[in-house]
Amino acid sequence: MAAQCVTKVELNISCDNLLDTDVGSKSDPLCVLFLNTSGQQWYEVQRTERIKNCLSPKFSKTFIIDYYFEVVQKLKFGIYDIDNKTIDLSDDDFLGEFECTLGQIVSSKKLTRPLMLKNGRPAGNGTITISAEEIKDNRVVLFEMEARKLDNKDFFGKSDPYLEFHKQTSDGNWLMVHRTEVVKNNLNPVWKPFKISLNSLCYGDMDKTIKCKCYDPQNHLYLTPLYLTPNTILNDLTQSSPVEFECINEKKRQKKKSYKNSGVVSVKQCEITVECTFLDYIMGGCQLNFTVGVDFTGSNGDPRSPDSLHYISPDGVNEYLTAIWSVGLVIQDYDADKMFPAFGFGAQVPPQWQVSHEFPMNFNPSNPYCNGIQGIVEAYRTCLPQIRLYGPTNFSPIINHVARFAAAAAQQQTASQYFVLLIITDGVITDLDETRQAIVNAAKLPMSIIIVGVGGADFSAMEFLDSDGGSLRAPSGEAAIRDIVQFVPFRQFQNAPKEALAQCVLAEIPQQVVGYFNTYKLLPPKNPATK
Repeated sequence: MAAQCVTKVELNISCDNLLDTDVGSKSDPLCVLFLNTSGQQWYEVQRTERIKNCLSPKFSKTFIIDYYFEVVQKLKFGIYDIDNKTIDLSDDDFLGEFECTLGQIVSSKKLTRPLMLKNGRPAGNGTITISAEEIKDNRVVLFEMEARKLDNKDFFGKSDPYLEFHKQTSDGNWLMVHRTEVVKNNLNPVWKPFKISLNSLCYGDMDKTIKCKCYDPQNHLYLTPLYLTPNTILNDLTQSSPVEFECINEKKRQKKKSYKNSGVVSVKQCEITVECTFLDYIMGGCQLNFTVGVDFTGSNGDPRSPDSLHYISPDGVNEYLTAIWSVGLVIQDYDADKMFPAFGFGAQVPPQWQVSHEFPMNFNPSNPYCNGIQGIVEAYRTCLPQIRLYGPTNFSPIINHVARFAAAAAQQQTASQYFVLLIITDGVITDLDETRQAIVNAAKLPMSIIIVGVGGADFSAMEFLDSDGGSLRAPSGEAAIRDIVQFVPFRQFQNAPKEALAQCVLAEIPQQVVGYFNTYKLLPPKNPATK
């Protein structure tokens, strides 16, 4: 799965107390940005301007980078004293460098760190400050639309109409940007209110023409396509008078002199609003709280056997550890204290040897937190030989456990906390009804659930929980108000690059975070967290 660019970020660079390597004057610094995508090779992407005779430069040229939430984007900022006209940096004096991830920068919004030399020593008292701003057009168009007296296109019953919106690309082609739901068996449909980002609808240009079509599922077109602009709609629209368009069937008009139209489409509401983005919340100080739940049921096999999914290979890995590292390395940049609770389920736990479905992997109920992703890994390794793998495979206890913390955060009615639960499992879920209820309840909270299935089991129940179509319901019939579950089987990524798993399972998190806070009209915190 290709990573989806969330937005573009602009980085502004300044330095203080740089080394002075010139005789008779001060250093002439510039900043070079390097990226690392392969894990090994750094490559240069951009440079700032050179500032003459300055040890505390503020560079005017900024770096603009595509930001991907689900990718660990490694950056290196190198500061060089440029005393010649060649482009080769080996000819210039090295003043220091700083390595970090883009996630660390955007979660801090402003980051000041010491510059380091190649040998790992500080570059004197030199520091670098990196400030991040999102480049965005976060205007959204809200539409309410209906139609009346549409022609009936069906022989049995009434037609099932829907609308499509298209924008024109630079090469003159039309690209569909939104399709409403189908309103079944209705010639006077009222479609649900919907919203489209202004960029998606018309590239942010209010005077750019968009095309609207009205269909039924048999691809019968109700009207000659409408060509209009957002400004036209807004200018014509009043609260008492919606903007109306006649549906004209050219063949009918030519045949019947008395023909008027085949119905009318009305725009009842068209409103431009500004929506906060994922980075608005992250840069505002919202923390992503990461929790891990590991399946210790007997179906995993004896951890001492190479056939077991919990068997740790000679190089120190298994599918559970790989999933923890892959997802955790991304999430950790968005949690200030990097203390992560980690739980096991489905095992008999000492000293009473009772089955538990939410026991802390460090065996400390009062403090289940692990120090960083490495801490989770160490807790897992220590825990494994001390427990007895058992069963069944119950998800609801750990979901409800995290949901209690998310509920406490929700009561504060601020956008300061969001919870991400990673469940790694090998088997068929045994408390499906309870889990469905737990997910429907959690969908009302600042919480998302990632499920990674390891091994070769039948994961159809997990795919059912990952209801991208919004179809998940509790046993009572209550529907989840939003989709918060992302499931992937690990086997799909066994031969993929190590980053691929995280990219897939985390791709939906930004929109889930924004969706929750927008639903409850919670704005980003006013006082950004500075780290």
